[in-house]
Amino acid sequence: MEPKVGDKMKVSPKLTDQPDWIDGEVIDVEHNPFLGLVISIKDKLGRIFFGQSKFFVAL
Repeated sequence: MEPKVGDKMKVSPKLTDQPDWIDGEVIDVEHNPFLGLVISIKDKLGRIFFGQSKFFVAL
């Protein structure tokens, strides 16, 4: 299942370098020819995290 803008997802600490998973809302989904599916989320503090889909899970 491909995420859509507005979906809720969690991002892995492996990507964020934070101690816990971070919840956020999908703000962009990109099909990158080199990295594959790239997801961008914005958390409740306004921080934006993006990376390969393997670092994200749906809520």
